[in-house]
Amino acid sequence: MRKKLVEFRNVSFRYGDEGPWVLKNCSFEIYENEWVAIIGHNGSGKSTIAKLLNGLLFPQEGEIIIDGKQVNEESIWNIRKEVGMVFQNPDNQFVGATVQDDVAFGMENRGVPREEMNKRISETLKAVRMQDYRLTEPHRLSGGQKQRVAIASVLAISPKVLILDEATAMLDPSGRKEIMETVGSIQDQRGLSLITITHDLQEVVQADRVIVMNNGELWKESTPREIFTQKEALRKIGLDVPFVAILTEELKHAGVHLGAAPLNHEELLEDLWTLHSRT
Repeated sequence: MRKKLVEFRNVSFRYGDEGPWVLKNCSFEIYENEWVAIIGHNGSGKSTIAKLLNGLLFPQEGEIIIDGKQVNEESIWNIRKEVGMVFQNPDNQFVGATVQDDVAFGMENRGVPREEMNKRISETLKAVRMQDYRLTEPHRLSGGQKQRVAIASVLAISPKVLILDEATAMLDPSGRKEIMETVGSIQDQRGLSLITITHDLQEVVQADRVIVMNNGELWKESTPREIFTQKEALRKIGLDVPFVAILTEELKHAGVHLGAAPLNHEELLEDLWTLHSRT
């Protein structure tokens, strides 16, 4: 039986006492070693969820449980040992003069012994393929390299939950693909729970499960394949669908039925080849 690592129990949140509710009675669970993508239009509440998970904000109603501990002002420092977050702009996370200084920063704050610290610096930089830049000044790195170092800095504190809040939004398609391949590999190796908050549909289709937010409420949660079969409903709440899903729909209208909806180009080609082999 899988272990629950994250629980949102009827969580509501608003900025200020008189502001509109950004989250309304939101409940969901995330399990150990699970990849969950959270999507929604701008203002749907998804980035607020990220800040609540990391204790940057606290709910006005409901409760949040991380690895069996309720998130509150008393538990927040213990919670942040379990939850690591990487933001959209990596420059906002750099504090060290060199790459290794930056990776060491979070561990120094947690009192990690020097020998263990050096070991984790080497391991995490190798994991994100940045070991050759250990003594480089962060401002000399490319956008993709900076994001890799930001991920290494979070991994070094050995979190159980890793949150990427639009972490690939400023990268080109090649950079986004590289970062997500790296993160996916690290998740497999370490058994992390991975939460990606994103507009990138290619990230979404890689997830185990998708949570769709709309106007502060949980609109639907299911597998990527199930979510993207609801094309018209997604469009109505301001969300795109992958090109492969659109093409599959057009093929269906043309009389070409592919069975289970393919999620990516590889699945589409495989389905088309299988269909061709039967005819």
